Amino acid sequence: MLSFAVAALAAGVLCWPAGAGRSRLSGLRSRAARAHVTVDRMSWVTRHCGLLLVGLAAGAGVLLAGAGGGLAAAMVTGTVVARRRAGRDCRTAATAATGLSDALGILVAELRAGAHPGDAITAAAETQVDGSPDAGTDVVRALSAVAAAARLGGDVAAMLRSAGPSPLRAWLGRLADAWSLADRYGIPLADLLDAVRSDTEHRVRFAAEVQARLAGPRATAAVLAGLPLLGLALGQAMGVAPLHVLCQTVVGQVLLVIGTAAACVGVLWSARLVSGAVPA
Repeated sequence: MLSFAVAALAAGVLCWPAGAGRSRLSGLRSRAARAHVTVDRMSWVTRHCGLLLVGLAAGAGVLLAGAGGGLAAAMVTGTVVARRRAGRDCRTAATAATGLSDALGILVAELRAGAHPGDAITAAAETQVDGSPDAGTDVVRALSAVAAAARLGGDVAAMLRSAGPSPLRAWLGRLADAWSLADRYGIPLADLLDAVRSDTEHRVRFAAEVQARLAGPRATAAVLAGLPLLGLALGQAMGVAPLHVLCQTVVGQVLLVIGTAAACVGVLWSARLVSGAVPA
């Protein structure tokens, strides 16, 4: 029954309706909008592929090692998917910060040349589209939404705080603070934005250095997480038959679930400790 339920869940994920999303997005035609659609589709595919992998792993685990094996396989696969997603989000945030820094350089140059803030923002967004689409997709979406508010005299700071996706929102918040200071106290906007650009570049470089220094601790955590598998292989080679105990006995099934849960919690906790050293 459990394997049938897992198979049904996997089939449901595969048959998840996508027509509504396509109909909502079919009217978008601009260049930035097409980039937005692509990012949303990729995130939808990534999210549901993770669920599908967990379901397939659970079904395979049930067939090979019983109910305990299914739970263990689901936990391991879920942990791997979560860690890969966290790594991808980290890289996306760094890429977005780099794109924002490049856009701020163009924005500052345009402002110092006497351009209107709305035109300067548009020029920065267009430079990101033409120069580096991968690095600038999120930045283009955010700046395009802000440009109209700047031209019409709206609250640019409030628009900046709500314009970007989550990886970019913290960086745009600093930009919004600088814009608010310029509006409130009459400080030259170009100077403040140049300071934000310099700070963003410094933060990105420092985060990259910290990530490089954390390669050793991450490798150590990965080796420690794999030691139980080495122990099982050694036991099997010595004739103790640990796989038979874990897969064919009730006590072994319980121990398999507990041990896998402890290993997954250890991996996630180690990743949390390591990621805490990276500045935001």
